[in-house]
Amino acid sequence: MLSQTVRINQILVIDSGSIDGTLEYLRSIKEVKIINIDPAEFNHGDTRNLGWQHAREEYLFYTVQDARPVNEFLLEELLKGFTDDDVAGVCGQQVVPHELDKNPVEWFRPVSEPQNLRYQFNSPGEFDVLLPEQKKAVCSWDDVVALYKRSALQEIPFQRIVFGEDMLWAKEALTRGYAIGYRQGARVYHYHQESCDFTFKRSFTTMYFRYKHFGFVPAAPILTPRSRLSIIRNTFKSVGFNYTEIKKWHAYNVDLFHGYTKAYRLFMKSLGNGESILDEAHEKYCGKTHSLKN
Repeated sequence: MLSQTVRINQILVIDSGSIDGTLEYLRSIKEVKIINIDPAEFNHGDTRNLGWQHAREEYLFYTVQDARPVNEFLLEELLKGFTDDDVAGVCGQQVVPHELDKNPVEWFRPVSEPQNLRYQFNSPGEFDVLLPEQKKAVCSWDDVVALYKRSALQEIPFQRIVFGEDMLWAKEALTRGYAIGYRQGARVYHYHQESCDFTFKRSFTTMYFRYKHFGFVPAAPILTPRSRLSIIRNTFKSVGFNYTEIKKWHAYNVDLFHGYTKAYRLFMKSLGNGESILDEAHEKYCGKTHSLKN
Protein backbone atom coordinates (compact mmCIF):
# COMPACT_ATOMS: atom_id res chain seq x y z
CA MET A 1 0.00 0.00 0.00
CA LEU A 2 2.86 2.40 0.63
CA SER A 3 3.66 2.36 -3.10
CA GLN A 4 0.35 4.00 -4.00
CA THR A 5 0.35 7.29 -5.92
CA VAL A 6 -1.69 8.78 -3.07
CA ARG A 7 0.26 9.38 0.11
CA ILE A 8 -0.79 7.26 3.08
CA ASN A 9 -0.38 9.03 6.42
CA GLN A 10 -1.59 6.30 8.77
CA ILE A 11 -2.17 2.55 8.66
CA LEU A 12 -4.40 1.05 11.33
CA VAL A 13 -4.18 -2.70 11.84
CA ILE A 14 -6.90 -4.37 13.90
CA ASP A 15 -5.33 -7.57 15.19
CA SER A 16 -7.21 -10.36 16.93
CA GLY A 17 -4.34 -12.59 17.96
CA SER A 18 -1.81 -13.01 15.14
CA ILE A 19 1.00 -15.45 15.98
CA ASP A 20 2.69 -15.75 12.56
CA GLY A 21 5.20 -12.92 12.90
CA THR A 22 2.93 -10.31 11.28
CA LEU A 23 2.95 -8.00 14.28
CA GLU A 24 6.72 -8.02 14.57
CA TYR A 25 6.99 -7.00 10.92
CA LEU A 26 4.34 -4.29 11.21
CA ARG A 27 6.06 -2.68 14.18
CA SER A 28 8.97 -1.86 11.86
CA ILE A 29 6.76 0.38 9.70
CA LYS A 30 6.43 3.89 11.10
CA GLU A 31 2.98 4.56 9.57
CA VAL A 32 1.44 1.54 11.31
CA LYS A 33 -0.59 1.64 14.51
CA ILE A 34 -1.69 -1.73 15.89
CA ILE A 35 -4.98 -2.08 17.74
CA ASN A 36 -5.25 -5.38 19.61
CA ILE A 37 -8.60 -7.00 20.37
CA ASP A 38 -9.63 -10.23 22.05
CA PRO A 39 -10.39 -12.86 19.36
CA ALA A 40 -13.60 -13.71 21.22
CA GLU A 41 -14.79 -10.12 20.76
CA PHE A 42 -14.31 -10.07 16.99
CA ASN A 43 -17.24 -9.26 14.73
CA HIS A 44 -17.11 -7.54 11.37
CA GLY A 45 -19.09 -4.48 12.39
CA ASP A 46 -17.57 -3.45 15.72
CA THR A 47 -14.05 -4.30 14.56
CA ARG A 48 -14.35 -1.97 11.58
CA ASN A 49 -15.76 0.77 13.78
CA LEU A 50 -12.48 0.71 15.70
CA GLY A 51 -10.83 1.87 12.49
CA TRP A 52 -12.59 5.20 12.14
CA GLN A 53 -12.59 5.71 15.92
CA HIS A 54 -8.78 5.64 15.95
CA ALA A 55 -8.22 7.39 12.62
CA ARG A 56 -7.21 11.01 12.19
CA GLU A 57 -7.65 11.38 8.40
CA GLU A 58 -10.88 12.23 6.54
CA TYR A 59 -10.59 9.53 3.87
CA LEU A 60 -10.30 5.97 5.18
CA PHE A 61 -9.54 2.93 3.05
CA TYR A 62 -10.84 -0.43 4.30
CA THR A 63 -9.48 -3.78 3.20
CA VAL A 64 -8.50 -7.21 4.60
CA GLN A 65 -5.16 -8.79 5.42
CA ASP A 66 -4.97 -11.08 2.37
CA ALA A 67 -5.96 -8.57 -0.33
CA ARG A 68 -3.38 -6.65 -2.35
CA PRO A 69 -3.74 -3.78 -4.85
CA VAL A 70 -3.63 -4.69 -8.53
CA ASN A 71 -1.56 -1.56 -9.18
CA GLU A 72 -0.36 1.68 -7.59
CA PHE A 73 -3.42 3.63 -8.75
CA LEU A 74 -5.98 1.94 -6.47
CA LEU A 75 -6.49 4.82 -4.02
CA GLU A 76 -6.22 7.43 -6.74
CA GLU A 77 -9.00 5.70 -8.67
CA LEU A 78 -11.24 5.42 -5.60
CA LEU A 79 -10.78 9.10 -4.77
CA LYS A 80 -12.06 10.03 -8.23
CA GLY A 81 -15.45 8.71 -7.15
CA PHE A 82 -15.89 11.50 -4.61
CA THR A 83 -17.38 13.81 -7.21
CA ASP A 84 -19.45 15.90 -4.79
CA ASP A 85 -20.13 16.43 -1.09
CA ASP A 86 -23.01 13.93 -1.04
CA VAL A 87 -20.73 10.94 -1.72
CA ALA A 88 -20.13 9.04 1.53
CA GLY A 89 -18.02 6.21 0.13
CA VAL A 90 -16.66 4.60 -3.03
CA CYS A 91 -16.25 0.86 -3.58
CA GLY A 92 -13.87 -0.96 -5.91
CA GLN A 93 -13.72 -4.53 -7.19
CA GLN A 94 -11.94 -7.66 -6.00
CA VAL A 95 -10.60 -10.01 -8.68
CA VAL A 96 -8.71 -13.31 -8.84
CA PRO A 97 -5.22 -13.23 -10.38
CA HIS A 98 -4.02 -15.66 -13.05
CA GLU A 99 -1.94 -17.77 -10.68
CA LEU A 100 -1.62 -21.54 -10.87
CA ASP A 101 -2.70 -22.14 -7.26
CA LYS A 102 -5.94 -20.18 -7.79
CA ASN A 103 -9.14 -21.68 -9.25
CA PRO A 104 -8.84 -20.93 -13.01
CA VAL A 105 -12.62 -20.76 -13.41
CA GLU A 106 -12.54 -17.69 -11.15
CA TRP A 107 -9.62 -16.00 -12.88
CA PHE A 108 -10.43 -12.42 -13.80
CA ARG A 109 -11.33 -12.24 -17.49
CA PRO A 110 -12.90 -8.83 -18.20
CA VAL A 111 -15.21 -8.63 -21.21
CA SER A 112 -15.98 -4.90 -21.04
CA GLU A 113 -14.56 -1.62 -19.83
CA PRO A 114 -14.81 -1.02 -16.05
CA GLN A 115 -17.91 0.90 -15.00
CA ASN A 116 -18.23 3.95 -12.78
CA LEU A 117 -21.59 4.06 -11.02
CA ARG A 118 -23.20 6.49 -8.59
CA TYR A 119 -26.42 5.86 -6.65
CA GLN A 120 -28.48 8.31 -4.63
CA PHE A 121 -32.15 8.55 -3.66
CA ASN A 122 -34.16 11.59 -2.64
CA SER A 123 -36.05 9.70 0.08
CA PRO A 124 -36.10 6.31 1.80
CA GLY A 125 -39.30 5.62 -0.12
CA GLU A 126 -37.45 5.72 -3.43
CA PHE A 127 -35.19 2.96 -2.24
CA ASP A 128 -38.01 0.94 -0.69
CA VAL A 129 -39.93 0.64 -4.00
CA LEU A 130 -36.96 -0.93 -5.81
CA LEU A 131 -37.25 -4.56 -6.79
CA PRO A 132 -35.29 -6.96 -4.53
CA GLU A 133 -32.68 -7.60 -7.23
CA GLN A 134 -32.24 -3.83 -7.65
CA LYS A 135 -31.76 -3.33 -3.92
CA LYS A 136 -29.19 -6.11 -3.89
CA ALA A 137 -27.37 -4.57 -6.85
CA VAL A 138 -27.10 -1.02 -5.51
CA CYS A 139 -25.99 -2.36 -2.11
CA SER A 140 -23.37 -4.80 -3.41
CA TRP A 141 -20.81 -3.03 -1.24
CA ASP A 142 -17.54 -4.74 -0.41
CA ASP A 143 -15.23 -3.87 2.49
CA VAL A 144 -12.39 -5.75 0.84
CA VAL A 145 -11.89 -2.59 -1.24
CA ALA A 146 -13.80 0.51 -0.08
CA LEU A 147 -12.93 4.14 0.66
CA TYR A 148 -15.04 6.15 3.11
CA LYS A 149 -15.35 9.64 4.46
CA ARG A 150 -14.64 9.42 8.16
CA SER A 151 -17.46 11.88 8.85
CA ALA A 152 -19.92 9.51 7.13
CA LEU A 153 -18.76 6.58 9.27
CA GLN A 154 -19.18 8.69 12.40
CA GLU A 155 -22.80 9.31 11.41
CA ILE A 156 -23.43 5.79 10.10
CA PRO A 157 -21.31 3.29 12.05
CA PHE A 158 -21.18 -0.35 11.03
CA GLN A 159 -23.72 -2.63 12.66
CA ARG A 160 -22.64 -5.37 15.07
CA ILE A 161 -23.03 -8.32 12.77
CA VAL A 162 -20.97 -11.32 11.70
CA PHE A 163 -21.74 -10.97 7.99
CA GLY A 164 -22.86 -8.26 5.58
CA GLU A 165 -21.89 -5.19 7.60
CA ASP A 166 -20.69 -3.54 4.38
CA MET A 167 -23.93 -4.08 2.44
CA LEU A 168 -26.02 -2.88 5.39
CA TRP A 169 -23.87 0.23 5.62
CA ALA A 170 -24.54 0.97 1.94
CA LYS A 171 -28.26 0.49 2.47
CA GLU A 172 -28.35 2.87 5.43
CA ALA A 173 -26.23 5.47 3.62
CA LEU A 174 -28.62 5.43 0.67
CA THR A 175 -31.77 5.64 2.80
CA ARG A 176 -30.28 8.64 4.62
CA GLY A 177 -29.83 10.51 1.37
CA TYR A 178 -26.11 9.99 0.82
CA ALA A 179 -24.62 8.96 -2.50
CA ILE A 180 -22.32 5.95 -2.90
CA GLY A 181 -20.05 5.18 -5.83
CA TYR A 182 -18.65 2.10 -7.52
CA ARG A 183 -15.45 2.22 -9.57
CA GLN A 184 -14.64 -1.16 -11.07
CA GLY A 185 -11.24 0.06 -12.22
CA ALA A 186 -10.11 0.19 -8.58
CA ARG A 187 -9.14 -3.43 -8.01
CA VAL A 188 -7.50 -5.69 -5.47
CA TYR A 189 -6.45 -9.30 -5.79
CA HIS A 190 -8.27 -11.50 -3.30
CA TYR A 191 -8.93 -15.23 -3.24
CA HIS A 192 -9.98 -17.99 -0.86
CA GLN A 193 -9.72 -21.72 -1.53
CA GLU A 194 -12.99 -23.25 -0.35
CA SER A 195 -14.28 -26.65 0.63
CA CYS A 196 -17.76 -27.91 -0.21
CA ASP A 197 -18.85 -27.37 3.40
CA PHE A 198 -17.47 -23.83 3.51
CA THR A 199 -19.24 -22.99 0.25
CA PHE A 200 -22.47 -24.39 1.68
CA LYS A 201 -22.29 -22.23 4.81
CA ARG A 202 -21.12 -19.09 3.00
CA SER A 203 -23.82 -19.47 0.34
CA PHE A 204 -26.57 -20.16 2.86
CA THR A 205 -25.73 -17.15 5.04
CA THR A 206 -25.51 -14.96 1.91
CA MET A 207 -28.94 -16.10 0.74
CA TYR A 208 -30.34 -15.58 4.23
CA PHE A 209 -28.85 -12.10 4.55
CA ARG A 210 -30.03 -10.93 1.14
CA TYR A 211 -33.53 -12.21 1.79
CA LYS A 212 -33.83 -10.69 5.27
CA HIS A 213 -32.54 -7.26 4.25
CA PHE A 214 -33.47 -6.92 0.56
CA GLY A 215 -36.23 -9.50 0.06
CA PHE A 216 -34.09 -11.20 -2.58
CA VAL A 217 -34.68 -14.87 -3.41
CA PRO A 218 -32.03 -16.52 -5.64
CA ALA A 219 -32.78 -18.45 -8.80
CA ALA A 220 -32.37 -22.21 -8.77
CA PRO A 221 -28.84 -23.38 -9.65
CA ILE A 222 -28.48 -25.62 -12.67
CA LEU A 223 -25.51 -27.80 -13.53
CA THR A 224 -26.29 -29.22 -16.96
CA PRO A 225 -23.91 -31.14 -19.23
CA ARG A 226 -23.42 -27.84 -21.07
CA SER A 227 -22.40 -25.95 -17.91
CA ARG A 228 -20.07 -28.82 -16.95
CA LEU A 229 -18.49 -28.44 -20.39
CA SER A 230 -18.15 -24.70 -19.78
CA ILE A 231 -16.17 -25.38 -16.59
CA ILE A 232 -13.86 -27.68 -18.52
CA ARG A 233 -13.41 -25.18 -21.35
CA ASN A 234 -12.62 -22.36 -18.96
CA THR A 235 -10.00 -24.54 -17.36
CA PHE A 236 -8.48 -25.54 -20.70
CA LYS A 237 -8.09 -21.85 -21.56
CA SER A 238 -5.81 -21.47 -18.57
CA VAL A 239 -2.15 -21.53 -19.47
CA GLY A 240 0.18 -23.91 -17.66
CA PHE A 241 -2.16 -26.73 -16.58
CA ASN A 242 -1.60 -30.37 -17.42
CA TYR A 243 -4.35 -32.97 -17.70
CA THR A 244 -4.10 -34.00 -14.04
CA GLU A 245 -4.50 -30.40 -12.89
CA ILE A 246 -7.43 -29.86 -15.25
CA LYS A 247 -9.21 -32.88 -13.75
CA LYS A 248 -8.46 -31.57 -10.26
CA TRP A 249 -9.89 -28.12 -10.92
CA HIS A 250 -12.92 -29.54 -12.71
CA ALA A 251 -13.71 -31.79 -9.74
CA TYR A 252 -13.12 -28.87 -7.38
CA ASN A 253 -15.63 -26.66 -9.18
CA VAL A 254 -18.26 -29.38 -9.36
CA ASP A 255 -17.78 -29.93 -5.61
CA LEU A 256 -18.34 -26.22 -4.95
CA PHE A 257 -21.48 -26.35 -7.07
CA HIS A 258 -22.82 -29.17 -4.90
CA GLY A 259 -22.17 -27.06 -1.80
CA TYR A 260 -24.10 -24.15 -3.32
CA THR A 261 -26.95 -26.43 -4.39
CA LYS A 262 -27.23 -27.85 -0.88
CA ALA A 263 -27.45 -24.31 0.50
CA TYR A 264 -30.11 -23.31 -2.02
CA ARG A 265 -32.27 -26.34 -1.27
CA LEU A 266 -32.05 -25.76 2.47
CA PHE A 267 -32.85 -22.07 2.03
CA MET A 268 -35.93 -22.70 -0.14
CA LYS A 269 -37.22 -25.54 2.04
CA SER A 270 -36.79 -23.50 5.23
CA LEU A 271 -38.35 -20.37 3.72
CA GLY A 272 -41.28 -22.43 2.46
CA ASN A 273 -41.97 -23.50 6.06
CA GLY A 274 -41.91 -19.93 7.37
CA GLU A 275 -39.37 -17.29 8.36
CA SER A 276 -39.04 -18.65 11.89
CA ILE A 277 -37.91 -21.99 10.44
CA LEU A 278 -35.48 -20.14 8.18
CA ASP A 279 -34.07 -18.30 11.20
CA GLU A 280 -33.65 -21.59 13.07
CA ALA A 281 -31.89 -23.20 10.12
CA HIS A 282 -29.51 -20.30 9.76
CA GLU A 283 -28.63 -20.32 13.46
CA LYS A 284 -28.11 -24.10 13.34
CA TYR A 285 -25.72 -24.10 10.37
CA CYS A 286 -24.18 -20.62 10.44
CA GLY A 287 -24.72 -19.24 13.95
CA LYS A 288 -26.40 -16.05 15.07
CA THR A 289 -26.03 -12.89 13.04
CA HIS A 290 -25.76 -10.71 16.20
CA SER A 291 -27.40 -7.82 14.40
CA LEU A 292 -28.35 -4.86 16.57
CA LYS A 293 -30.98 -3.64 14.13
CA ASN A 294 -32.43 -4.34 10.68
